[in-house]
Amino acid sequence: MESVIEELRACNEKVPVPLELPDMDDIIDAEEQIMLSLDGEFRQFLLTVSDVIYGTLEPVTVADPNSHTYLPEVAAMAWSLGVSRELIPLCEDRGSYYCTNEAGEVILWKDGEVTEDEPWSNVWQWAEGVWLNNY
Repeated sequence: MESVIEELRACNEKVPVPLELPDMDDIIDAEEQIMLSLDGEFRQFLLTVSDVIYGTLEPVTVADPNSHTYLPEVAAMAWSLGVSRELIPLCEDRGSYYCTNEAGEVILWKDGEVTEDEPWSNVWQWAEGVWLNNY
């Protein structure tokens, strides 16, 4: 996890209006809105790297309710398109959604169904294997 955080921090692009990191209150507000709890790894991800801007993927955020990446809004859209209500979106990618399941694994929902691809064991493995390598 620490090496992924360091690599993401090193890749963070400078932008005119940078994102902010959330605090636990922001995470709890988002959880209450989606009526689901985030696993510990997802919470840590949000607390440490959800302000990173890198490449073309934009993982969800919880610090700014007006952001197009705000978790409750992304979740509402994903669920309206057919993503299972038990899955929590991590990142939208051209109409597909990377989502976390109850076990904290990251799966890909694409073309109306969960893909047969083997899941990433947690958000950190996904960040290393997908986000950092999708530029």
